[in-house]
Amino acid sequence: MASIPRQWVTFAGRRVNAAAEGPPEPGAEPLWPEDTRLRVSRGRMAGERAVVVGAGGISGAWFPPLKAEGVNIMAVVDLDIDAARRRIAEFELAARPSSDLAGTLSELQPDFVVDLTVPEAHCAVTCTALEAGCHVIGEKPMAASMDEARQMVAASERTGRLYMVSQSRRWSAMHYLVRDVARSGEIGDITTMNCDFYIGAHFGGFRDDMPSPLVLDMSIHHFDLVRFFSGTDPVAVYAKEFDPKGSWYKGDVAASCIFEMSGGVVFTYRGSWCAEGCHTSWNGDWRLVGDRGTVIFEKDRPPYGQTLAGDTGFHRPLRDVAVPHPQPRAEGMHGGLLEMLDYLREGTVPQTECHDNIRSLAMVFAAIESAKLGQRVAIAS
Repeated sequence: MASIPRQWVTFAGRRVNAAAEGPPEPGAEPLWPEDTRLRVSRGRMAGERAVVVGAGGISGAWFPPLKAEGVNIMAVVDLDIDAARRRIAEFELAARPSSDLAGTLSELQPDFVVDLTVPEAHCAVTCTALEAGCHVIGEKPMAASMDEARQMVAASERTGRLYMVSQSRRWSAMHYLVRDVARSGEIGDITTMNCDFYIGAHFGGFRDDMPSPLVLDMSIHHFDLVRFFSGTDPVAVYAKEFDPKGSWYKGDVAASCIFEMSGGVVFTYRGSWCAEGCHTSWNGDWRLVGDRGTVIFEKDRPPYGQTLAGDTGFHRPLRDVAVPHPQPRAEGMHGGLLEMLDYLREGTVPQTECHDNIRSLAMVFAAIESAKLGQRVAIAS
């Protein structure tokens, strides 16, 4: 059975509920759902100090927003110190190169660490940074296993330092539109959600050799988005992974999953990374069905939908759904960085703080487990 932590914990000096369900403990404050985020009183800071760990390709997307927000990048750490030097020169940083993470953190004592390493290194890097007294924002996926993810959550609780995952696709203007129309009540209570993802992706390199390249490396985005859009959490999954004829991958690069979500919502996911022609969006093409209407989001175009306008006739009369127009302050990694800075400056806990994001990761590993066992897998404590 795949499991996620559901317990009362001490976080940032206060007792909070890390579960999505269950009765409140006397004197405790619920951390979830999103509209009850914990706020901690802190003085406003300027010029936050950071150490970036990992100088690979993804770091090129992080240095511009870090510089734009005035973050003092004190050091760039990489096992290949020459890679760190190249990034420092490329982005004209007043930072030191290093290959010694623990020593660098001990000497410089930054406010937070940006973990841009490969998934297999996330647990070691994040726990080292938390134990050194630093907050952490790290790339997805949270960890290479659920056991490692639980270790990281425990380290955050033990040290009283925040760990958040940069689940970058949450910070998208279109995705905010989908979330807000889905939760507006116009289509009633959500009952069904479907996501299709079909792209022929010729990466080369490590993905071609992974055992579950689609679910492990890509589906975390879609699994996190279903939670973001609907406000629900996973309960159980039945999944089938397979490697279609003509695939250039060694592992199972296609999957069909049926998730049971909280509130009785059913989420169906169909995806492949070796589907040539008629590609979907990288964010997936979505259908959200409520008990009074439907919303469609496809090809990254603005969502549209219809809702009931009457109660007679074989096909009931319909009207177009009104789509709101909220926007995040910034998109992608920049949006995640702003939530980390909000925490440092004002104490607002980010929406992808580790107690929340572990639920999205649990969907990944439960789907893989279900495919291996050929049976339904519960996602609960």
